[in-house]
Amino acid sequence: MPLARKPAPSAPPPGLAARRIAADIIHGVLRRKRPLDELLETSGLGTLSERDRALTRTIVATVLRRLGTLRHLLAAHLERGIPPEAPHVEMILLVGAVQILLLDVPDHAAVDLSVRLSRDDRHGARYASLINAVLRNLTRDGKARLAALDTATLDTPDWLMQRWVAHYGEDTARAIAVAHTQEPALDLTVKRDPETWAATLNGRALPTGTVRTIASGPVSQLPGFEAGDWWVQDAAAALPARLLLGFFGNARGKTVADLCAAPGGKTAQLAEAGAQVTAVDRSGVRLARLRQNLTRLRLTAEIVEADAAQWQGGPFDAVLVDAPCSSTGTVRRHPDIPWLKTEADLGKLAALQGRLLDRAASLLKPGGALVYCTCSLEREEGEDQIAALLARNPHLRRDPIRVEEVGGQAEFITAAGELRTLPCHWPNAEPRLGGLDGFYAARISTVEGT
Repeated sequence: MPLARKPAPSAPPPGLAARRIAADIIHGVLRRKRPLDELLETSGLGTLSERDRALTRTIVATVLRRLGTLRHLLAAHLERGIPPEAPHVEMILLVGAVQILLLDVPDHAAVDLSVRLSRDDRHGARYASLINAVLRNLTRDGKARLAALDTATLDTPDWLMQRWVAHYGEDTARAIAVAHTQEPALDLTVKRDPETWAATLNGRALPTGTVRTIASGPVSQLPGFEAGDWWVQDAAAALPARLLLGFFGNARGKTVADLCAAPGGKTAQLAEAGAQVTAVDRSGVRLARLRQNLTRLRLTAEIVEADAAQWQGGPFDAVLVDAPCSSTGTVRRHPDIPWLKTEADLGKLAALQGRLLDRAASLLKPGGALVYCTCSLEREEGEDQIAALLARNPHLRRDPIRVEEVGGQAEFITAAGELRTLPCHWPNAEPRLGGLDGFYAARISTVEGT
């Protein structure tokens, strides 16, 4: 008589691994305060099928974009709140709730797989019944409750919303918050022929020359990637380098320092225009990515690993400073930003930006141009920095941006002649085709004879 064998363990149900990784990533952002991009690289996404990788990314991004709303709706069914000894319970509930309320996932699958996740968690197993009850309640009344909410304010931390109302007015602040809930399209800077590439990629050419498309699958599989005909760069991020090119008219042979250059989109723009670019960044890891990008694009630049705030170089015909900042203008693409940054961060960042501006100004030749930019919506990191720089340096002056330099988009130019794009600019009936990152940029030149 053959020996009895233990039954083979059953394979996990389809989609469980994707949801487990999603919960772990969300936990990493919200509890461990780690950047989303870093977690996506180290979370085990590569072990999943392409379909499950896409699902995981969608769950994570949507939870972070709609976190305030999801927490509000879950709280209505949690009389005692999240168990403090089992913080992963909240992550499991968020993963389940987002599928039920905001994604095209069958309710039964969202509930069942969330319960399974809780049973696999050593701290959360005892709360499997609670998770089951809360999520089942959401399948009954969640969408009706959702429709009655003012989600624009719920999904933005109070400190950010208050700042935007003060700076831009309530209507614009709300429009910014709504824009942040939408997944953005893919923006590409092309070397030439935007209209042709727009047709090739089933997209459209924007007034500023960027090509915008909605792509499915890996970017590396799109036409033109291997040939180095374009690179990924938000439409707003592509404008500061164009402001330098607009100053010269012809940049061929001009020497340009690109400070805080990695990952290299602006370096590529300047090099493609014929400038002799020195790309400076303190991060060796990010500079390695810049080198890879330039190699694919068949472009060259001198690459320097150094602290740009202390680097001695030049003098240069032009300097571009894309300063480290709070990144509050990039929430559409980086939905972890509101939950990682605090208002206290602004003071430290502003001090660094001031040092970078002073260093950049010292690298200029007479008659040269400086473009300063940040992907921030905060005045302390934009307008206030330039006002302080000009007050410290009487030999510098603001060089107003012309409307034709930004594709005729007059709404991008402030009364002072500076660039200020907002995520709610370029509204579109298809939300993913509208908007762009929030950017600030100013162009400064030296006064004649100095």
